[in-house]
Amino acid sequence: MADYEIPKLTGEGFVEVPAVQDDTMKGTGPFIAKQDFQKAMGFPVDFDAVGDLVPNWKERALDKLSDLRGRYRSLQVYLDICVKCGACTDKCHYFIGTHDAKNMPVARQDLLRKVYRRYFTFAGKYFPKLVGAVDLTEDVVRDWYNYYHQCSQCRRCSVFCPYGIDTAEISMAAREILDHIGMGSKYNNEIIGKVFKIGNNLGLPELALDDTLLGIEEDVFDDTGIAVRYPMDLEGAEILLVTPSADFFAEPHIDGLIGYGKVFHETGVTWTFSSYASEAANFGMFIGSYENMRRVSMRIREAAIKLKVKRIVFGECGHAWRVAYSFLNTLAGPFDFLDQRYPIPQHILEFTLGELEKGTLKIDKSENDDKVLTFHDSCNVARGSRMGPKPGGQFEIPRKVIRAVCNNFVDMPTDTIHDATFCCGGGGGLLTDDLMELRVKGAQPRAEALRHVSTHHGVTHMAAICAICKSQFTKVLPYYGFTMDQIVSVHQLVSNAIILQRQESVIPPRPPEEDEDDD
Repeated sequence: MADYEIPKLTGEGFVEVPAVQDDTMKGTGPFIAKQDFQKAMGFPVDFDAVGDLVPNWKERALDKLSDLRGRYRSLQVYLDICVKCGACTDKCHYFIGTHDAKNMPVARQDLLRKVYRRYFTFAGKYFPKLVGAVDLTEDVVRDWYNYYHQCSQCRRCSVFCPYGIDTAEISMAAREILDHIGMGSKYNNEIIGKVFKIGNNLGLPELALDDTLLGIEEDVFDDTGIAVRYPMDLEGAEILLVTPSADFFAEPHIDGLIGYGKVFHETGVTWTFSSYASEAANFGMFIGSYENMRRVSMRIREAAIKLKVKRIVFGECGHAWRVAYSFLNTLAGPFDFLDQRYPIPQHILEFTLGELEKGTLKIDKSENDDKVLTFHDSCNVARGSRMGPKPGGQFEIPRKVIRAVCNNFVDMPTDTIHDATFCCGGGGGLLTDDLMELRVKGAQPRAEALRHVSTHHGVTHMAAICAICKSQFTKVLPYYGFTMDQIVSVHQLVSNAIILQRQESVIPPRPPEEDEDDD
């Protein structure tokens, strides 16, 4: 199945800390972006061929590092305060799965920290060997590119760091430096370029999206006999729903999208997608570029204004919700044109739980009795955002919704959930096939926890609320003996259990298309 060794699962629910090995994942990293992708991001393109560095790359790299440490005080602090205590050593899923010494969070940080010390600290300039400072060489840059694309920016190590050092911020800074010297990631930069050109990560044009939504309407009607609408560009709707583009076509993502529509239908709210801002995800965060994060976020603001909506609701996507919750108001605000009585923005799970608690939705939990569920806390939801008015809402709300629509739920071991959750192994802009070995090995801790509850509690399915997690799990969990269909969306479970009582939709059907003139 693979030309590399797949980690073995024990079913004990935890993974022993591996012995440290050198260079087990040494390599060239993911595919490098071509000039076209770099240009769309506003990054330098004056390199001759893919893989070449720009002229004066060393000076430009150090200038960018100086710029970043000046703009983001936290980065300066994180580079200065590490005392090498080792608390983070065994907390990274990639270190656990690959055993590579440079995948220990402290060691991965030091790839940048050693260069920072050499050029920006007194001790590093005059006594480099004494403080472990190193010169910036092309070999160092290649090491950066390889190992800073072996960090999913999940921030689990930060939870256990006594100083609160955020490794994700260091990885983001390193990737932005690399983008400015000709070493951008093809996967990430191509995706962001599609958003700027078309409106979503997958490059799906408006006609394809609209045709998909019409097909969903037909499928739901055939299944239920009720016309549930999935509108696009409906001006004056109350809610703009922004969701990951995977929801439009991939499984189990699309089953969750069907659930969103059923919930809105039953509550009687008007809602719409936007063809201009048809993407909730924001890969600008992965490459550390707040400028590009803002450009993506502004599309959502512009769509909300154009469509005259009152609320913005985000679908099931982990890092999309982190950007929305933690950055949207400052990146693209103020949102003073929205209805201030509601959270800005709001997660679809907050909306659904509110309606469940009000009794708006009629539920038949037995429709999910063929499943024993567990729940995967997605990293950017668990450690980078919140839901609802209370701390910890990001843990409670998804579980409350699952329990409201399912009879059988079991949590995975306590040290693998909530803010100690293990990453799926494909986050942080690493969900690309040229990193499959890393993705498979990085999934080992989560697969081990899932194997434990499957073996001891009969768990058959794992629900997730992140598009990347769902895509990653359906691809890599079969390497560990699971099947693709064991991964489900939370709103897929809602869709199964909801009993549609509202016969008429408050959203009228699309007008029939006019026949084209044959002349």
